[in-house]
Amino acid sequence: MPAPPGLAIRLDGTIDPGRSARLAAAADEAGFRTVWFAENPFQRGVLPAASASALATRSIGIGIGVFNPFNRHPSLMAMEIAALDELAGGRAILGIGVGVPSVIARLAGFERPVAAMRDAVAILRGMLAGETVTHSGKVFSADAIALGFAPPRRDIPVHVAAMGPRMLRLAGEIGDGVLISNMCPPGYTGHAAALAAEGAASVGRAPPGTVVKYMPCAVAADRASARRAIKPEIAAKLRGYEDLFADVPAALAAVRHGGAIEPALHAATLARLRAGEDPNTALDEAFVDAYGIAGTVGDCLRRIEELCCGGATEIALTFVGGDAARDIALIGEAAAS
Repeated sequence: MPAPPGLAIRLDGTIDPGRSARLAAAADEAGFRTVWFAENPFQRGVLPAASASALATRSIGIGIGVFNPFNRHPSLMAMEIAALDELAGGRAILGIGVGVPSVIARLAGFERPVAAMRDAVAILRGMLAGETVTHSGKVFSADAIALGFAPPRRDIPVHVAAMGPRMLRLAGEIGDGVLISNMCPPGYTGHAAALAAEGAASVGRAPPGTVVKYMPCAVAADRASARRAIKPEIAAKLRGYEDLFADVPAALAAVRHGGAIEPALHAATLARLRAGEDPNTALDEAFVDAYGIAGTVGDCLRRIEELCCGGATEIALTFVGGDAARDIALIGEAAAS
């Protein structure tokens, strides 16, 4: 079996900056590779938490996972990630994703997402490289713009979040890594990596070196307790993804990839959850296997290794149902040994 992939932690705007910094410091101490900050519209912006975490840590990567170009122009992304990289001493990583169409449309125009991503990366890469950028794009353009300071690194990694085939191929063409969302079952990771590799080959470059898979994780002294603890999180995400992406077939196909959950069971479970049934009775154990990591520390590490075999190089854990700082330390110590 391959060596376990890099461990990471995923934080988001539901967590205040001070607590985020403390969890990032715990992950840094435990030897985790990256702390990813998921920015969702109308929650806390992640830059305060990312900045506080940069100052509270020594070696862990500080990842934005993700900014979206519709409410943050690529020139602003370049300004912010370069400044964050300066603060973090060269540890920043930028993730870009187009977001959820139904949500983005409430605050900005949402159009031609693949073209928008291509334009965004072209503009910000040029700016981060210290160039004066003129770009006439299909969605975003720029006219002779440049950063007013020298970026500490000209090659800050840029990762692309993708669920559909066209965006995955684009990730291979232009990205240094691929970010794979929660609620994409294990078999989807290899599929996504293969599509990204196709995109890279089409332009004569190597496949992205990093494939990050987000996963909720519950750790407990006994397996049953952990699996009970994670079910409400999976249930909430299952309902949320089905509702938010109702008009995005490619996203729903990613969630249901490979028949990880038998279609009739999937539909019946959604109906039960929408009727208000407790997730611990509504969710079959197959949902935990498909969409989560749950069990003892040993169980969790074995599951992480299995995900590595499926093509992930980094697993970004969202700790639920317990003491996150304690669970970070337990996972880190066990992985190190």
